[in-house]
Amino acid sequence: MSMKKIAPIALSALLLGSVAAYAEQPATEGVQETMKQSAFVQQTGKVTAVENFGEGKLFVVDHEDNLFHFYVDEKTLVFDNTGKEVDIKVGDTISLSVYANQPMIMIYPPRYTPPVVIVQTEEAGFVKVDQFDADYLSFDGQLKLNVSDKTVIVNAKGEKVAASELKNHSAIVFYGPTTRSLPPQTAPTKIVVFPTLEDFYAEPAPDMDSEIAKIIGDDFKELDGQKMVPLRKVAEGLGFNVAATKNGAIISKGALSYTITRGETKYGHNRALRQFEVAPQLLEQYKTYVEYSFALELLK
Repeated sequence: MSMKKIAPIALSALLLGSVAAYAEQPATEGVQETMKQSAFVQQTGKVTAVENFGEGKLFVVDHEDNLFHFYVDEKTLVFDNTGKEVDIKVGDTISLSVYANQPMIMIYPPRYTPPVVIVQTEEAGFVKVDQFDADYLSFDGQLKLNVSDKTVIVNAKGEKVAASELKNHSAIVFYGPTTRSLPPQTAPTKIVVFPTLEDFYAEPAPDMDSEIAKIIGDDFKELDGQKMVPLRKVAEGLGFNVAATKNGAIISKGALSYTITRGETKYGHNRALRQFEVAPQLLEQYKTYVEYSFALELLK
């Protein structure tokens, strides 16, 4: 997979729903506004690549010339902006929602495990992912739901549930026009409730780098804040050929080739250049160590 070395992407707080009407409406006299944070943050971009990864799939997304990855498996809820279940394809413009306090793997490029992915289409329809209180007001205070008998409310399995379940769960809300009130109100067409952060992680997330851990055991070092692992042991353990050079090694498998030079942060990947945070080092006699994130790259 072709990836760029980038600085970490800050998670944006862009709302999936339309708040244009709210932005144009002046604050109502006597109403005290309180800034609240959503229970979710979103990241958007265009899918550029996909591959099988563990029990699911790993997608590469380009967001304004910066790359990030996200992992999807059977637990991930994937809809388009009209509420239809869809598959994600290369070329799709997506918006993924991540719990605001969700733990992340510290790796370049950033890798997310979102509970919700929305595929944007040209059809009309807005989406908001958040938590809602007993009055159907979103956690961030930016949208109030007018739930009726016409509103389809289901859980993550597609089973119908009562509207009261909203106060105990997170929710994906599919809706159309909103009022010009403060906060905006809408009559949602469909709501999908799914676990809160605590419930979502009640079951362990897939350990996508356990194979590396089995290979290296306790053979790793700490250098300048980075976990360093033995290059030859990892590469050969993952089926790569390793050819020593004067100051490093060339490792290859099929069409993949990496040129590693000790003491240099830049390394070759096929015909491209990438960069380490910490340069490979000879930390034991005859043993070159590289960043753990590079071992994860080889795993893919």
